[in-house]
Amino acid sequence: MSLDTVVEDIRDDARARAEEMRADGESRAEEIVSEAEADAEEIVADAEREVAQEIEQEREQRLSSAKLEAKQARLEARREALQDVHERVEAAVADIDGEEREELTRSLLDAAAAEFADADSVLVYGRAADEELLGDVLGDYDGFEYAGEYDCLGGVVVEAEGSRVRVNNTFDSVLEEVWEENLRDISERLFEER
Repeated sequence: MSLDTVVEDIRDDARARAEEMRADGESRAEEIVSEAEADAEEIVADAEREVAQEIEQEREQRLSSAKLEAKQARLEARREALQDVHERVEAAVADIDGEEREELTRSLLDAAAAEFADADSVLVYGRAADEELLGDVLGDYDGFEYAGEYDCLGGVVVEAEGSRVRVNNTFDSVLEEVWEENLRDISERLFEER
């Protein structure tokens, strides 16, 4: 299985899980955005009442300030909603287990192993909870050994002794790549900005 296939599988899985969580995230996002918009409308209304009593220049400055504050409140609410969705996706990815976890781990290890074809000794780091899984999987790779814990959701970090090359094929790195590539679409779907 190629890295592209692995990445696509993880993307598909992340998208499916994101879709499942979208309903929860969407209602939470709507609630946060609604509250922020209500606060923003109140801020704008207050500013307009005060501005009416001042000279035109003062009125324009305060209205502009109120609109900026409202925009910042909406942006903060959206940022919080996106952060909530991201955390839920991370949790779902961390919960991948069984054969699916082994298959993904093998695929990521295969992709990394290609970088170390000539190495005599290759060190593999992974999530502490995956130590047994990695031990089983590494039995199929000559010269590869589990080197210790790496703080991640899963996957592997691989390096060869004496080499400057270090390959980070963790679930985290793949998730972040997918997240960054799809952030605009995720935001549009959560906030219906089409």
